[in-house]
Amino acid sequence: MSDDEEKKTVGSIGDGELTLPSKESVFDDSVLSSFYTPPDSYEGKHRWDPHAVWTAEEEAAIVRKINVRIMFSRLDRGNLSNALSDNFLADVGNNTEDYNLGSSVFFITFLLMEIPSQLISKRVGVEVWVLTQMIIWSVIAIFQAKVTGRASFLATRALLGVFEGGFIPDMVLYLSYWYTVSELTIRLSFFWAGTTLTSIFGSLMASGILEITGHGWKGWQYLFVIEGVLTLAFGVFALFYLPPAPTQTGSRFRGKLGWFTKREETIMVTRVLRDDPAKSDMHNRQALSACQMWQALTDYDLYPLYASWLLILLFTVTLKSLGFSTFNTNLLTISSSFVSMLLILFIALVTILDSTPPWSKYAILSILIADPNCQSIMVSLCSLNSGSVRTRSLSASIFNMMGQLSTGGQAVLPCGNRVLIGIVAMEIFLFILTKIYYIKRNEWKERKWSAMAVEERKDYLANSLDWGNKRLDFRFSH
Repeated sequence: MSDDEEKKTVGSIGDGELTLPSKESVFDDSVLSSFYTPPDSYEGKHRWDPHAVWTAEEEAAIVRKINVRIMFSRLDRGNLSNALSDNFLADVGNNTEDYNLGSSVFFITFLLMEIPSQLISKRVGVEVWVLTQMIIWSVIAIFQAKVTGRASFLATRALLGVFEGGFIPDMVLYLSYWYTVSELTIRLSFFWAGTTLTSIFGSLMASGILEITGHGWKGWQYLFVIEGVLTLAFGVFALFYLPPAPTQTGSRFRGKLGWFTKREETIMVTRVLRDDPAKSDMHNRQALSACQMWQALTDYDLYPLYASWLLILLFTVTLKSLGFSTFNTNLLTISSSFVSMLLILFIALVTILDSTPPWSKYAILSILIADPNCQSIMVSLCSLNSGSVRTRSLSASIFNMMGQLSTGGQAVLPCGNRVLIGIVAMEIFLFILTKIYYIKRNEWKERKWSAMAVEERKDYLANSLDWGNKRLDFRFSH
């Protein structure tokens, strides 16, 4: 059956009841629909069908298929903290000052690569660049086993920052090809939950691996090599496994016919574009121009979200400094991943005493650092409110940079903790202001749009220089 014949029968599935997608879309509007038709350059254009209908069961089955095929996580990013509990610094001739400098070097290179990483991924393909990053940082992680002093330690930290920077924003962009906005939020939650589970698994592994000695090697050397090799093997496999896009799954490795039928591809493309038509304004190998990059960086409508994330500070603690052994230190990092934070425990930051027993400190701090993470919701909101692929390509990077910068506000002294409580209060106020800002922006757009006659709207859509979230027919989510 030809593609044209299939499109004519795309709504025919036996006796099943077909329904139009329930969510309203610009394609239901006679004025807007023609202006949002995907361009021929869009990789899924051949499967786009504005008249396609399907059942809820069909869509659910496709989403489950996507979930199984493309969700994954990684292992080795947290193993330095595990290695520290095994006297890594002393063994390589470094001290705490060297470690702090290494952390700063990693932090700087990580931040500097956030945006360049997105630009590279848009040129070569997200699935290629993400997995290339994973392979390279796995090799670097393995070579950490041969660190012998300050210079090699700083070099590996710098290189890890270069190739890990941009990984999360790249993944956000890639997942947006496959999921609707509401689905993306949940999948990003799964993604970060998977990272947490990976951290738990890594801590369990580290507890055992760090006990290994022999052949002149320390436990931390075995840790770097074993975890790095596992991630490297997965990265090499995934490099051939992950496809560029929903309609580009066919290959020698994945199968000539790909993962999905033509009908499934039609449903995938149509439902994603009905949810967010802007996802077709650039194809998945189209690089950003300098002008597009500048417009994305200066999109002031996303600044409230960036500012909100900047103020969210993370708390860390080195459990070994509280008096626990190497084995217990790695095991005890697990529990905080399962505990929900009660906001009243922020007061404990002010009242906790240096004389408090180690187990008491551990219990309080584990509960505190296990706060529910709103990152997946905010990243999805940032992606949705970008209103275009060009802005979305960079907004995730900028948003992640704000989160990285926020980690610099580490609290040590009681007075610092009081400041943090004040910042939390300010964060609540900023969230409220952000909500009000988007409400008012939408009201302003609606007044302008409603005042236009049908012909004026057509002329605006055809000739206006406004694009993305600046268009009068775009509405912000909040």
